[in-house]
Amino acid sequence: MATQNAFEVVAEPTRRRILDLLLAGEQPVGDLVTDLAISQPGVSRHLRVLRDAGLVTSRTDAQRRLYSINPGPLAELDAWLAPYRRLWAGRLDLLAAHLDDMPDEPDEG
Repeated sequence: MATQNAFEVVAEPTRRRILDLLLAGEQPVGDLVTDLAISQPGVSRHLRVLRDAGLVTSRTDAQRRLYSINPGPLAELDAWLAPYRRLWAGRLDLLAAHLDDMPDEPDEG
């Protein structure tokens, strides 16, 4: 199977959840299994896909394998999202201006 790109990898919700959990720092597989409430083989399959895409790294500590985020490939995602973020921010600015122009509701009392 060909290695998936970062976009394909993070399209899967469980993998995004793993990345969310790893934001707190390096974690062993067992902790991820507990937090995700899915089987160890299931978590390991997702971690392998994340590792193959370069989104996470692993190291061995005694009998445990510890995983952490590799931020480099996330820059590709961030660069792709930048124009959309600007579009969204512009829409929020328009909404804020509209709300500022609206009359205040009188207090009911």
